[in-house]
Parts: sequence; structure tokens; C-alpha cells
Amino acid sequence: MIDLFGGHPDTTSLADVGDVQFLDTTLRDGEQAPGVSLTPEEKARIARGLDDAAVDVIEAGSACTGPGERETIARVADLDLGATVTSFSRGIRSDIDLAMDCGVDGVNLVVPASDRHVSEKVGTSREDNVRTTAELVEYAKDHGLWVEVIGEDGSRADLDYLEELMATSLEAGADRVCYADTVGHATPDRTLEVVSRLADLGPVSTHTHDDIGLAVTNALVSVAAGADLVHGTVNGIGERAGNVALEEVAIALEHGYGVETMALTEVYELAQLVAKLTGIPLAPNKAVVGENAFTHESGIHTDGTLKDDAMYEPYPPETVGRERRLALGKHAGKAGVTAALEEHGFELAEEALEDVLTRVKEIGDRGKRVTDADLLTIAEEVQGSDRDRRVELLDLTAVSGVTPPTASVRLSVDGEEREQAATGSGPVDAAMNAAEDALSHSADANLESYHVDAITGGTDAVVTVEVEMSRGDHHVTVTASDSDITRASVTAMVDAMDRLVADEDETVIADD
Repeated sequence: MIDLFGGHPDTTSLADVGDVQFLDTTLRDGEQAPGVSLTPEEKARIARGLDDAAVDVIEAGSACTGPGERETIARVADLDLGATVTSFSRGIRSDIDLAMDCGVDGVNLVVPASDRHVSEKVGTSREDNVRTTAELVEYAKDHGLWVEVIGEDGSRADLDYLEELMATSLEAGADRVCYADTVGHATPDRTLEVVSRLADLGPVSTHTHDDIGLAVTNALVSVAAGADLVHGTVNGIGERAGNVALEEVAIALEHGYGVETMALTEVYELAQLVAKLTGIPLAPNKAVVGENAFTHESGIHTDGTLKDDAMYEPYPPETVGRERRLALGKHAGKAGVTAALEEHGFELAEEALEDVLTRVKEIGDRGKRVTDADLLTIAEEVQGSDRDRRVELLDLTAVSGVTPPTASVRLSVDGEEREQAATGSGPVDAAMNAAEDALSHSADANLESYHVDAITGGTDAVVTVEVEMSRGDHHVTVTASDSDITRASVTAMVDAMDRLVADEDETVIADD
């Protein structure tokens, strides 16, 4: 059997590569994705998450961008992280000075490598570019910085010239050089050819983009060819089609070849944080961190998974900080419905279970997702039982057009009326905050996810809001529809909370 990574004379089997490190550029290259702008506090939160995940190098930004960016980089540099903190720097001495002013540990010095960048973008010659790069490396090293030299557009550079440029950089004192597939142009063959040549010179990194869907493959080929540091971003965000997703490279190396790179159990929480702060949602089918990655609906798959966790999963969800979920819809089977009902404390006779399964499939056939609340309502109807609500929305008032937006809610909680007012970033946020205050923090419920599921057309549009809430290990998903998005949001939240406390004996105590 020929080993894809190791069968070629210029590669090593990935199982034998040893130490592989990660450089995360979410705060720089990731932020360059259209529409993304992170505050200093948001960047600090992501940096802490990256450090918790044992990422080796964090590129905090580009100091030359402006005063605001320098404030942000300095904020990250002052966090006393275990990771090396760097700033992206162009091939200009003043960029290095600005980076030093931020207190970073090092710089990612980006210099032109392809002829179109050398002559057309920068307007210099090959010879002057090599000389200037050596001078900049010496200057940065003289000031005590860790230095990585990145040959921009290296995948389209003349390889002999790229080799000369990178060799000169290492001779001048650079700690490492980097192969950059800046525009996501390269095939694995080209990546192998370039990285194997650069790896003969000294420590080499790889920076791949996903424009033709080869970012992970090119990153793995780079490692096999001798690269020992991989650049990437959380969730693969970045310019155009994005950078390579670090979590995908990490799981590929660890699961496929036993190579440890980062703390995988931190991956999902970090992915959720980045998605929330950047406003770039995770695609449901996204590898490793997408909603569907460990969700099973098919009756055959659900039954098999309940019998053997590994039946339809490549690795346990706990590996990356996830939990397995059983979804209900048109493909649901008896085993999945039974397991979902048991999770909520329901045990049904065979005939009743068949009735519930039929109704679940009918909802799925209409193209609808069957939420936890839907399932429990069906089960109650089939059993002929009435459930006394513990939490109910009595009244809601929201005011927009004022600063800050305000809202008040009146709830019935265990027969007691409670009214609370709150502010928020918008009327929906204010109303949700008010509802949370009215429910009391002693209820200890968390809003895990919130999104608008569907909107009808017309001036009287009806919006459907879906929320997932948790209380301890108990999760529940609820939808609510209304022409008013604020009311739909609060109704869904209140209904979810009602379901979460339904089986509790203790009263939901109001906050003092």
C-alpha cells in the first residue's frame, strides 16, 4: 500500500512528522473577511480562547492599519498569554517600529515573492527586494523580535527566486520562512514542490486559502513536505473563500495520524465565540463544528448510533467539545423518537409510540423541523394528558426609537405575576433581557442559540424564531411565530423555559 503522505520521495508519513504548531490569524486575516470588524475587547476574548486551546502563535492584527488596531494589538500583547503574539508587517521599517510599540513578541514580515507582486504591486526589482528583505530581518532581530518572513503569492512565484529570497531571509536571522498560497491558487502538487524545496533551507510554515477547496489538503501536503507550522483561522473565515480552518487540520492530524496540535476539547466553544463575534454563522454541514456534524435524523443511523456510538461517527463528539444530538423529522425512526422522549422523561406504550412517530413524520413531510416542544406536545396529546404551565407570558411592551431601546414583560411564574423592565442593543435584546430577569437567574438557564427560521412575504409578514435553551444537561429547542419578531422571540424563550422547569419540584425563586 502506497502512503499518500510519505510515498513520495519528498514527503514524510504524517504519522512520523513529530511536532506541528499552529499560527492563528483569525484576528488579522480572518477579520479581513467582508463585513467583519472586531473591537479590542472582542479580539481579547478570542485571543484568550485561542490560548486556552493551546494555539502556539497568535497574529493579533496589523499595526500599520491605524491607532485603533494598535490599541487592539497592545491589548492582546498585554494579556500575558502562553502563545507568541505577533503583528503582520509589510516590508517597511516603520511597520516593524509600530509593531514594537504595541509590545508584540514578533512580526510576520510579508514581502513580495511573485513577479507580479515584486514589479507591479511594489514597483521594485528582484535584487532590491532580496536586499531590502535581509535588511528588515536584521533590523527586527536586532530589536529582539521573533521573525517569520512570508513570501506573498509564493505559490505563483518563480521557485528558484523564491528559494533565493527565503534563503537570504534565514541567513539574515529570520526564525522561519513561510510558503503563502495567497490567492488559493495552488494544487497539492505545486504545494509539495515548493514546500519541500523551502524545507531544505530551514524552518518553514504554510499559509493556505480555500478558493478552490484545497486548503486542508494543501496544509496536510505542506506538513508532509516539511512544514512544521500551519497558519489558519477559526472556522476558516478570511478573505474571499477563507483561510484553512485550523480545527479541520487539527482533527485530520490527530484523528487520522495521531499528531496532536491543539486542545481539541476547546474547539467548539471557540468556534461558537468566533461565529458570534464576527457575525459569520457556522454552516450546518461545516466539518467538526457545524450543527449537523454530530446530529442524526435518519432512522437507520439513529438506531445504529444508539446501539454503537461509533456506528455513524468518525470520532466521538466529546473529542472536540461537542455532544451528540438526535434530530426528528421525516426520516425519524422509532429508536430516535423513543430516545428523545426518554430524555424528557416520557415512556410510551408501543401503540402510543407508533402514533407519535406517525405525527412526527407528518410534520417532517411538510418540510418542518420537529422541535423538542413539538415532540412533547404530540406525546401529551397522544397520552391525553394536560400539562400545567409553570411559566407563561402575560404581557409584553417594547419601545424602539429611544436610546437605549427598552422593554417590559409580565410573566406568570408558578402562579405568581412578575414584571421586569430592561434595556438592550435593540427591542428584541431588551425584551429577552427583561424576560430573563423576570424568570430569575436562580433558574440557571442559558440561551444557547437564537435565529430567525423563516419569514413570510408581504407587509403582514410572519416571522418564526427558534431558540435553544439549556439548564444543566437538559436542552430544549422551541419555535414561535408572530408578525412581531419581539413577541415571537420572547414567546419562544418563555416556552423553552417552561419546558426546562416542567419536571422540577422546586419553585423558580425570584431574584432579590
